[in-house]
Amino acid sequence: MSEFTDTKEKRLLKLKEVSKLLLETGNARSFILANKDFIPTIIPSDFITLFDELIKEGYNLADLKVLSNKILNIFHTSIIEYQRIIPNKDSFLGLLEQNNSAMEQILEQIRPVYKSFLKDADNAILQHELKAFFIKLEVFAKQYVIKENVLFPVLEELWPDYRCVKIMWSFHDDIRHNMKAVIDQLSHDHIDFKRFNRCVGDIFFQMLAIKFREERILFPYIQSTTGAEQLEAMILEGLDIGYPYVQPVKVKTQVKKEGFSKDLAKLGTGELSVEQIELIFNHLPVDITYVDEHDKVRYFSTPSKRIFPRTTAIIGREVRNCHPPESVHVVEEIIESFRAGKKSKADFWIKIKGELILIQYFAVRDKLGKYRGVIEVSQEISHIKSLEGEKRLLD
Repeated sequence: MSEFTDTKEKRLLKLKEVSKLLLETGNARSFILANKDFIPTIIPSDFITLFDELIKEGYNLADLKVLSNKILNIFHTSIIEYQRIIPNKDSFLGLLEQNNSAMEQILEQIRPVYKSFLKDADNAILQHELKAFFIKLEVFAKQYVIKENVLFPVLEELWPDYRCVKIMWSFHDDIRHNMKAVIDQLSHDHIDFKRFNRCVGDIFFQMLAIKFREERILFPYIQSTTGAEQLEAMILEGLDIGYPYVQPVKVKTQVKKEGFSKDLAKLGTGELSVEQIELIFNHLPVDITYVDEHDKVRYFSTPSKRIFPRTTAIIGREVRNCHPPESVHVVEEIIESFRAGKKSKADFWIKIKGELILIQYFAVRDKLGKYRGVIEVSQEISHIKSLEGEKRLLD
């Protein structure tokens, strides 16, 4: 074992010691007093490996989220003082950092309005202004979607210790839920201020905490482990989703190499070219994603209006890594029931921004009944649900 690796292992042992002390007792005062010389020796990337190992050891995600807040507070000064690599502002990571700064500016604009509103809760003008600010802040959630669908898939392929992103994704979901709750409260005359204040406080704390962890821990490690061309390609992938506030100044366009061929696929009920197959899938008014029998994402359609964002970065990705940590077990249970032949279909419906979304999973089996994967089909059904009577074709 090299001296560097040996030193890192020693730091990780110490970090595990304080982590388990915090998990078991909630207090690390004894460790801090006994290890004043150790605390300045850590480096930010140690926490990526630490949380990867704790996740592999089976610790509860909710407990690890609490732990992350406590342990990073203990080592906050050491992380701040560590010389980080600052990304070029026009790079993918630089673009994310610029959007982070824009998000922080909106939080600063919210702060005085929020304080004024708490003192004058009946002021409709302040309530309207505060709601407008939070709607503007909610746009920043696009950045979380870019991370989950563009950045995280690359890290899963690149890093053996990628599992820390599960914790970050869970915080993303917390922020989205709190944002929705705050905007909903501000849309009504009666506000539950106990819940409202808790949600606002969590939004401020979590968004700024994620920004700190990105810029001081995650992004520098990405720069030291990821090629410039790979990061450049992520800018274009992010455009498919849309950046929240700051857009890329220049993007190297990539010409899509179409896989069209004059050869026709014989489908039993007809013959189609690759181009025709692609056109058919992309003109269906539904989102389609296919996951093969090895639980790898192999295909998704690109209709004119997608319900859930997808980028080509997810192709080949483990399906369990494509879902928020808190809900991934549901997807895994569905797939296992399909694989075992217990079920062949599962339906869900949820409301998103006033739209009713039907999500269906279908088991894919070959002619011999062998499991060959699963298709996820999502569709906006508000119009369908509202239909009454009948409408003839000639009408």
